[in-house]
Amino acid sequence: MTAATTPAGTTTASAPAVAGGRRSWIKNPWRRPVFLEGFTWLYLLWSLVPIILAVLFSFNNGKSQAVWQGFSLRWYFSDPVNSVAHSTVLQLAVLQTLKLSALTTLIAIPLGVTFALGIHRWRSVTSVSFNFVMLLSFVIPELIFGVAMFFVFTSLFSGVGLGTLAETLALVTWNVSWPAVIVQARLATIGNSYSEAAADLGCNPFQTMYRVMIPLLSPAIFASAVLVFSTVIDDFVIVDLLSNSAANTPMSVYIYSQQHGGNGGPALNALGTIMLAMSFIIATLGYIGYRLMTRGERGTSIDALTTIAGG
Repeated sequence: MTAATTPAGTTTASAPAVAGGRRSWIKNPWRRPVFLEGFTWLYLLWSLVPIILAVLFSFNNGKSQAVWQGFSLRWYFSDPVNSVAHSTVLQLAVLQTLKLSALTTLIAIPLGVTFALGIHRWRSVTSVSFNFVMLLSFVIPELIFGVAMFFVFTSLFSGVGLGTLAETLALVTWNVSWPAVIVQARLATIGNSYSEAAADLGCNPFQTMYRVMIPLLSPAIFASAVLVFSTVIDDFVIVDLLSNSAANTPMSVYIYSQQHGGNGGPALNALGTIMLAMSFIIATLGYIGYRLMTRGERGTSIDALTTIAGG
């Protein structure tokens, strides 16, 4: 007899089922993701502990990056020579990073939205080819693209030269695909019914774009702006190849040039912490803004994070 009888006369098969479940877990331990959870935590520790240590020693009172000598804001404000608040070179690196991020975002977003609208409405054999061209930045290695841009601005368009203008043009070219892809995904979601209804109600193309399409596309445009801005903050390869002086050297290149081959000191840790904080703040504001702009629509927090991350 396999079923257990209760005093009330009813039967239940829960006990054999539990036993069978335990036996199946013993035979196949992957049915419970204990190992996967363990590997996930190990990966997180392996990835985050070095970052936490770097941030921690940016608040070290001494110059050592191995021995803790007390909490201090010396490398941010107090040190009269090497702190971020007093070092002209460090301040120029921060300002150049913000400048490149802002310029790239302001130029790449309108271009990407325009490309997305054009490709979405373009129905021909060649439209597929141009859509593929928009995705080249996801395929071409950034190093190859950076080298190509270096030769473009030093040989083909030598009048541009190296510096902030060359960095901005290259970053715009590299990042314009992000808004194009994200806005295209939004266009595929909302369809053509809204623009067609606006046209039926007497709106001209400009009114349809301004009053209907832009508000509907605003979450995707906002997510694209956040993504482009945060991507440029920590870009290294392109700006490293196209910068030519301390005045147009962003934080990522300066940290690498000073830290490479030696001990750059806690001031670089402070600069890296500022760069990390900027990326984190932008991503957080982007997540909150996207959630507020898409209230009433279906979607979860994971959907918002995926959209902001370019998924």
